[in-house]
Amino acid sequence: MTWRWIDPPRLPRAGTQTWPRPIAGALVETARAATERFQNVEEATEAGYADALVCVSGPEEGAMGVHFGNATLIGDGELDPERPELLVYEPKNGQLHLVAVEYLVIAADRDAKHPTTPPSLLGQLFHYNGSPNRYGLPAFYELHVWAWRYNPHGMFTDWNPKVSCAGYSPEAATPASAEAHGAGH
Repeated sequence: MTWRWIDPPRLPRAGTQTWPRPIAGALVETARAATERFQNVEEATEAGYADALVCVSGPEEGAMGVHFGNATLIGDGELDPERPELLVYEPKNGQLHLVAVEYLVIAADRDAKHPTTPPSLLGQLFHYNGSPNRYGLPAFYELHVWAWRYNPHGMFTDWNPKVSCAGYSPEAATPASAEAHGAGH
């Protein structure tokens, strides 16, 4: 059987879509199940995620979106597929819509605990970002998972040409309620 992604504006909610069962599908499914409640940005902030107040975009690659990071998770040196360090939202029509998660671990913390194995979650290897970097972080490993928005470049690439930061303003963006993410979106 060959799996082919369709390109709806939003993928169905967790539990309503049959995902491929290879390793990639397992991580996407896990990320979706773990973050469904964070479609409501207020739930994310109550759980300790904070808005970075910037929408990350590239001139040719599309965008990543607005990152909400959880400092406790970023600083714990651990990777847990059910507890992503960052949530990524797309600003659209004055609201923020969950499109991806990002797993991130500081390289020195991770390498001190696991010096001989590269970081991975459910078989997906992480990308390394050295320091200095545009984020002002020490060297780190990261992995984007486009669990809530189709990415024609792959579910684990950093940039998504289907995501845009056009018209983003930190002052104007308001949390999108869970109802705003119904099947029609």
